[in-house]
Amino acid sequence: MTPSLSKSKRAAPDPVTGKRASHPAPIQISARVHVPSTDHSSSALHTALRDLLRVHAPEAALLARVGGAVLHLQNDILELCGPELEPPEAWLESGEMTWLSRDGELLGLLWSDGGPEGRPVSPTATEVLTMLLAASRPDGAGREAEVLVTQLPVATAWLTPELVFRRVSRPFLELLDISDAGVLGHTVAEVLPGHPALLGALQGAVAGRSVHLPDALLSAKEADTAPRWVRGEARPYLGGWGAGVMVTLQDVSGEYERAARVSALLDTRTPAALLTEDGTVLHASPGLSELAPQMPGQPVPALIGAPLWDWPGFDGASVAAARDLVRLAAAGGEAQADLILAGGETLTLSVRHSAASGLLVAESVGVPVGGAAPLGLITQMLSLSEDATVLVDAAGRAQLINERAALLLGVEASRLVGLGLTRVLGELGVKVFSPDGQPLALPDWRTLPSPLCREVLLALPGHSLRHMELRVTPVGPEAGRRETGNRGNVQSGGLLLTLRDVTVLRRAEAKMHHDARHDALTGLHNRVGLREDLAALKKTELETAEVEAAENPVGALVCLNIDGFSALNTALGRVACDRLLIGLAARLSDVAGGKGGSAARLEGGTFAVLLPGLDIHDALEAVQRSLSVPLRCGPRETPLTFALGVAALDGTAEDSISNAEIAVRHARQQGRGGLGFYTPALRAGVRSAYALEEDLRGALTAREFTLLYQPVLGLKSGKPLGAESLLRWQHPELGLLLPHSFLEVAGRSELITHIGEWVVEEAVASRDRVRAECGETHPEWQVSVNLSLEELRRSEGLSRLLPLLSAQGAPDIEVAAGSLLDHSEETLDMLGQLRSHGARLSVDDFGDGAGSNLSALTRFPLDAIKLHPTLTARLPGDPRVVTLVASTIDLAHRLGLKVVAVGVERSEQLDILRELGCDAAQGYGVCPPLPETELLAWLAER
Repeated sequence: MTPSLSKSKRAAPDPVTGKRASHPAPIQISARVHVPSTDHSSSALHTALRDLLRVHAPEAALLARVGGAVLHLQNDILELCGPELEPPEAWLESGEMTWLSRDGELLGLLWSDGGPEGRPVSPTATEVLTMLLAASRPDGAGREAEVLVTQLPVATAWLTPELVFRRVSRPFLELLDISDAGVLGHTVAEVLPGHPALLGALQGAVAGRSVHLPDALLSAKEADTAPRWVRGEARPYLGGWGAGVMVTLQDVSGEYERAARVSALLDTRTPAALLTEDGTVLHASPGLSELAPQMPGQPVPALIGAPLWDWPGFDGASVAAARDLVRLAAAGGEAQADLILAGGETLTLSVRHSAASGLLVAESVGVPVGGAAPLGLITQMLSLSEDATVLVDAAGRAQLINERAALLLGVEASRLVGLGLTRVLGELGVKVFSPDGQPLALPDWRTLPSPLCREVLLALPGHSLRHMELRVTPVGPEAGRRETGNRGNVQSGGLLLTLRDVTVLRRAEAKMHHDARHDALTGLHNRVGLREDLAALKKTELETAEVEAAENPVGALVCLNIDGFSALNTALGRVACDRLLIGLAARLSDVAGGKGGSAARLEGGTFAVLLPGLDIHDALEAVQRSLSVPLRCGPRETPLTFALGVAALDGTAEDSISNAEIAVRHARQQGRGGLGFYTPALRAGVRSAYALEEDLRGALTAREFTLLYQPVLGLKSGKPLGAESLLRWQHPELGLLLPHSFLEVAGRSELITHIGEWVVEEAVASRDRVRAECGETHPEWQVSVNLSLEELRRSEGLSRLLPLLSAQGAPDIEVAAGSLLDHSEETLDMLGQLRSHGARLSVDDFGDGAGSNLSALTRFPLDAIKLHPTLTARLPGDPRVVTLVASTIDLAHRLGLKVVAVGVERSEQLDILRELGCDAAQGYGVCPPLPETELLAWLAER
């Protein structure tokens, strides 16, 4: 489970440190009992936990899930508590709590009040305890999580199995100086032509292996900039887009340049110099500098930074020859000539290209090899490196070490020079692990294959654990001619070891992996994480024998929605509601974990529980049982009801989630505590509703709506008083549709507001036309329209309607009796505004269920009530209904309200209503609903 967090402490935990910013919400911890040490493996684990906590965080307390139990370790005392991983109240009031998590799974909680000195728990304690707890889990291997590729801070690309670019990060585009259009949808061979070794390595990742890509000098097809040396890795990846390959690149051009310069210096005979192609001297050996004439007491003439031929060591006649040598070498090939020095000596000088692009090596010919390289110059070059760098000779002894490497190891650089590097690292306690935590032996540098690049975990002095990228590059006289696959051939040269710290990058990647598939508040999986769990379950299903699959159900997905979540959020407040959600998440995580499944928060108050191996009925029962006990919000219990929808795991992962959501939507339509079981018919209904909503959007423009009018007859005068307008939709394919078949769909969007405005406009226009046509016989003819108060509240519907009423004169307005159950000031104000614009207000369907709310008759500014058709239908044969109708009419008259009977079908019903004193009636016994033209004809006869 994932424990609760208060509002200020809901940031997702760092997957390496587990740190959060503040305190979880209070949850009581269960009673504890002493843990007997019976099982040998458990005893060893308990001992290891005690030792680690005693050494790394003696002031801290640990709460961790080990096997089927939750352990509490504090002050060297180990106790059993549980079954839920919930912090005690004391941890929530003070101190700092750290989450120990791996691959999105919460392994434990580490709490400390800082001790007497107020020190926080060290990252080392967090890392080591997390590693131990993860290793103790039977499923500790985990899986890769979703990566938000485009947001990664490094050059990253996601490729399809056909090596087509699907997503790339912004640094990737910047590295190759190329646009999105030049990458996305193109193959690697198209974007980076001429690199068969790279394509071969990527094919290995497609085949399911994590591979290190060969260093390559890359230049995109569309790029205008110079090529760059890049280094990378590729691994198979299953994410939200499906299977593919994840490629990560980094620019190592600077490293190649530095290594090339060092190699060039070690690859020359003194006197020697390293030049650019235009002849500028970058570095020179001391032997060459000392050949220049030197005045007593004067410094050696400068050589670095000037063209080689400007060196004062040459005789004037040799300047042109030196310039020609450089030009010939830059054009290709090796140039050699005898140059006269200022002192009269002859120097046979050879100029050629070095192994690094754009650099030339000038060296004397015939001078014995073996002179010492300019160590001061090389040390200065290494000091400029951004990475920890060590130069090792053929015997494995450290010859040079820069300050970053010395700082990394915590030792003065001078103490390492001349010592065997492997032995020194062992004495310092440096340990090496693979990226997945497997211990590795310290290498023997004399037999190490080079060049080499791999990532390792380095446990350094002071108990710091860092992700490092180790690069081994051969240098020396044979460096430029050694084959990549040779091993240990360093007798005539050495190795340049480069350690690049990628800890921050790996932590950023891990955090993005975590955030991409987890809900920030509860720590449960989000939709992406749930989809991955379902995909993994589907893969396991495919690997299972058909007989086993037939005997064991694949599983079910239960989706639940908190009834009235918005109102609950308003009533409790955001912080309290968040704590309630975290408690619910813990409950669901427990029930899922007990069945080998997982829980997820999809949105707001909607959760999902994946239960493998259970059919839909057992899964629903398991979730209902876990929700039967009220949740606690602070000191009080908060009973909740849920809409529950369940679906079997059929089809793809996305299909399963969609099916469960359709089922819970169906459950919500049934009221509080509703249940829904997915069937294909439910999906068909959703499709139909969606199609109907799409058709509705064009219905107004296409003039497909129409109004029918059902006259209302005054029972005392026998004359028509007005008519109720009834909406109809003449659908081009489905025919004439009644309001109940489409208004619910329209009510999910702003369509209902536009339809309501059209009904009012059309009804008022029809009223005016009838008055103009029948003004002498029906001068006060009125129409009524049905309006929903809920729709008027939405999107300022009332403020849009009132100007229309003012301009054209308000019709009579009928509101549902159920909407008057809300005795709020907002409802009273809305009805008051309608009344002030001339509308007469009637309560529709009075006398049935919610319509019998008598207090609404006195609170709101009403003019009439309309009896529910079920009452009229039982007249005159049911004496009890006759009495009820008579009493209702009498009560309404005493309150100054008119009464209209609806649903009158027979003449005897009109007679009894007239006897009871009812004011008006409508129904097929009076007149069926009519179009306006037929209504005018009907009125002309009366």
